[in-house]
Amino acid sequence: MIERADTLNNQAILLAKDGQFSDAIACLRRAIHIDRNNSLVWYNLGITYRDAGDMMEALTALRNAFRISPQKEDVVESLSVLLLNMHMIDEAFKVCQDGLDFHPMSERLWNLMGVLQFNNDDYAAAAENFEMAVTINPYYSDALYNLRDAYSELKNVKAAVIINERIQELEGKNKK
Repeated sequence: MIERADTLNNQAILLAKDGQFSDAIACLRRAIHIDRNNSLVWYNLGITYRDAGDMMEALTALRNAFRISPQKEDVVESLSVLLLNMHMIDEAFKVCQDGLDFHPMSERLWNLMGVLQFNNDDYAAAAENFEMAVTINPYYSDALYNLRDAYSELKNVKAAVIINERIQELEGKNKK
């Protein structure tokens, strides 16, 4: 039987779900040997390495996925978050901005751009990005929490209170 990249990828996902990271990585490596330009396999390899705790290998794999498919939102988001966690902020900004060029209506990427700017202590720019995320999706709780925090850092108490009321309103609806 001839091995196929998609079959190996699917097998690796199941192995990774069971915590068998080394076996999953072996499957994904074989899949890449078969199809070197498969961004999904590179992406899953990066996620598996990340989950196994090997951030450098995760970074290499996710960069390859991004090189092949910079338009894939999950690739952009995962690579940007990994770069942020590894304190590679400039590259994280670039990757996230490239993703926004492809997905200007992505509330997740606008929120992530805000997180990057918040971590850079640029609270005004962070607030603008969180506002954009909330404009796109008024129910996106992560962006609402982040927007409240940005307003608090900017000493915009009135706006922070309004956003906090909105969060409480949404949480109340979710409990019903």
